[in-house]
Amino acid sequence: MIASLLRIALLLALVVLAAYFFRHRLLNALLFYPLRELEGTPGDGGLRFEELSIPTEDGERLHGWWIPVARRPAAGHVLFFHGNAGNISHRVADAQLLAAEGFDVLLFDYRGYGRSTGRPTEEGTYRDARAALRALVARPEADRARVLFFGESLGGAVALALALESPPAGLVLRSTFTDVKAMARRHYPMVPPFVVVDAFPSLRRIGALRCPLLVLHGDRDDLVPLAHGQALFAAAPEPKRMVVLRGAGHNDLLAVAGVTQARAVSEWARDVLRQGFQSPISITGS
Repeated sequence: MIASLLRIALLLALVVLAAYFFRHRLLNALLFYPLRELEGTPGDGGLRFEELSIPTEDGERLHGWWIPVARRPAAGHVLFFHGNAGNISHRVADAQLLAAEGFDVLLFDYRGYGRSTGRPTEEGTYRDARAALRALVARPEADRARVLFFGESLGGAVALALALESPPAGLVLRSTFTDVKAMARRHYPMVPPFVVVDAFPSLRRIGALRCPLLVLHGDRDDLVPLAHGQALFAAAPEPKRMVVLRGAGHNDLLAVAGVTQARAVSEWARDVLRQGFQSPISITGS
């Protein structure tokens, strides 16, 4: 009996030890859900677009779309950071809504998503963000003082990290979580806390933000609860604004409140750019 209990205890210890040493692989497996196949293009949504192949600092190639509005000058240029699942073809509706408000949009896929090379990792998303920003500001029609970052869910953590390195005119966080540890406690309570990597620590980082912030969050989000957006907003310095999208969850936000969200972004961006808060971007980390 005692020998059996010891064997079970030893087995459990070995499992926990293995999980600890392979926690980064575990993080990647639980956090990133890329799809390779594109399920459409901006053209399907009536948008003009240009195919992009964006080189990263470590030799990967990212696939992206540049979506310029016809009416010039644009209200601003939005660098869009998508969430952890799918690929840029699933964000065409986002681009349509932003374009309707007069914004140019650059959509890009992180490594391992869509047609981008490589495999997704936390550090890889940061490198990909830098590469996408370089591609945006290199465009002749782009005004560096009118570049806005828009991060959706996990993409908000990536956008925030880049904003700390290269402050844009403004940062939008939609349905963004405070950090991976908090998400693990909610969705994987059986995983020992010490196994979970301290990844995408937005709550700890946001106090150092040096640009205007807009937080968007649905009040029926059961994947990333509203409390995450509220905590990020509370921890961020001024100037900041928060819009709670009534009746919206995590994955149905555009269907429920897409137009409301786009107008909120447009009104906020107009105020930010008019009041002169913009910080002309200086590329770092390249």
